[in-house]
Amino acid sequence: MSLLDRPSVRLRPEIIALPAYRQGQPADASAFKLSSNENPFGPLPGVIEAVAAETAYNRYPDASALALRERLAKKFSLDVDQVHIGSGSVALLAQLILAAAGPGDEVLYSWRSFEAYPSLVTVAGATSVRVANRADHGHDLPEMAAAIGDNTRVVIVCSPNNPTGTIVTKDEFEAFMAVVPTDLLVILDEAYIEFVTEADAVNGPPLLARYPNLVVLRTFSKAYGLAGLRVGYALGAVDILNAARSTAIPLSVTAQAAAAAIASLKAERELLDRVRLLATRRDAAWQVMTSQGWNIPAPQGNFLWLPTGAETTSVAEALGTAGLVVRPFAAEGIRISIGEEQAVATLLLLSADLVDALPADHPARQIG
Repeated sequence: MSLLDRPSVRLRPEIIALPAYRQGQPADASAFKLSSNENPFGPLPGVIEAVAAETAYNRYPDASALALRERLAKKFSLDVDQVHIGSGSVALLAQLILAAAGPGDEVLYSWRSFEAYPSLVTVAGATSVRVANRADHGHDLPEMAAAIGDNTRVVIVCSPNNPTGTIVTKDEFEAFMAVVPTDLLVILDEAYIEFVTEADAVNGPPLLARYPNLVVLRTFSKAYGLAGLRVGYALGAVDILNAARSTAIPLSVTAQAAAAAIASLKAERELLDRVRLLATRRDAAWQVMTSQGWNIPAPQGNFLWLPTGAETTSVAEALGTAGLVVRPFAAEGIRISIGEEQAVATLLLLSADLVDALPADHPARQIG
């Protein structure tokens, strides 16, 4: 460490060692950005007008985003206080972890999953406990249940899982909740739920009445196309959400973001049309790549997962050369967002040669 790298004041060593969150690589005008799971469509009808109408920049927004909470409460048949709004679902996740876990406590999650989980746990002063994904890249919920100990304070379940795209089924989740201590906070991260087409996938909100220790996280960033405005929501018991509110940075959800979310909820028909189109595009790409010899999990988010392992860097570079900016996870795999139709067509033109170039016994290749 050089003199310039050394902190000028005493800081927490675990924070100094913590890598900063790495955003998906940007793309220039000649390339497709498939690295951040963004929606390729522009704002839904009414969103731009709703944002433009919020011109009181000299005034603070409603700290609780009450109008948006009321709309979501009606949508999910909940009390308004069972809804909490934050600047993206990741902000809500941070609040919940801070509310439940600190030094000496453990937060349990499947791995690989959303890359922000380890950082959020470390910032809270808690310890991560990771349970390896199954061979099919999904959550191993029985192993996760077995890993719960006296120090476990939070369990995170991500469905569809980011970045592998796998789901947790309703039966799997209910079997898990049946053995989880009732005083343990379980967070069901459903950031990509709108893209799910599997009928047996878990769906969090209807389960809240049965499990008072469950909180469901959702976002307007993905399906609703509001990634640039940062707004998400949590659904759960009032006492848990009040604790999360106590840890929140005040006034972090802007009036413009709340107005955009409300306008997006009003455009549900157009939203569902877009989601269906992207899901169809995703499934068609998976079918073609599977027929080419790829062994990749059936996707349920708005992305594909290529478990490219040691070949991750070379495959990502080949895609980048062709104008597809993707999200590589070194020595593990590549997440590819489902974007514009031309981007998917370009991917499928390359993918046959890419899988053929992998070693014959590579786990991302089908056997035989």
